[in-house]
Amino acid sequence: MIIEARYNGPPGSGNGGWSAGVFATAVGDVTPADGNAGSAAATPGTVEVTLRRPPPLGVPLRVLPSADQPGRHEVHDPDGTLVAQVAPVAGFTPTVPAVDLATARAASADYPGFTGHPFPGCYVCGPEHPDGLRIFPGRLPDGRTAAPFRVPAEVRPETVWAALDCPGGWAVIGPGRPYVLGRIAVRVAALPRPGDECVVTGAATGGEGRKALVHSSLYALDGTLLAYARATWIALPTG
Repeated sequence: MIIEARYNGPPGSGNGGWSAGVFATAVGDVTPADGNAGSAAATPGTVEVTLRRPPPLGVPLRVLPSADQPGRHEVHDPDGTLVAQVAPVAGFTPTVPAVDLATARAASADYPGFTGHPFPGCYVCGPEHPDGLRIFPGRLPDGRTAAPFRVPAEVRPETVWAALDCPGGWAVIGPGRPYVLGRIAVRVAALPRPGDECVVTGAATGGEGRKALVHSSLYALDGTLLAYARATWIALPTG
């Protein structure tokens, strides 16, 4: 596995959602049952990825079964350093309702990352990334985030993992308060079709100390739930 440079998050490291999707896909059991974009078939299982260090870019990574935890896997860099852990998890319920496209567009127009972004080159939500997903989540009056998402020409499970990443984070990111992804579990019911416009929503659901718990959901324009995630974001030290 190699996280290519274009899939970056913070400078010098992979976007957390994309990287987690790569690791989950390497373990398997994360694509729709019939493997087709637009499929309504549910995935046979759900996995959770915990990032133990910023995913490095451009270096070969290995996924290996955990030596002491059956059913779990570990991702290591060429030096043997632990990068991430992948584990099966029980199913969980989506908690972020859909909004219509007009509402998502209106929220996105006020995306706070346009004027103050901790990582403006992020593949998913960075306004300075020339060929990223360009998902710009803005706040709704109830505190949720929402954004439109134009699906790229190539759709992979990693695309969905990435799309569900930052919309949850922007429910807690604020001026002078940067966060990074620490853990994410994703359930993919169906891959969106290339070129489709979708809507992504996110919400904070709790937290303690430097940890924030968030959920996010990806919807087709007709309101069909395509995928959803729960994640833990970690506040970075400031000052």
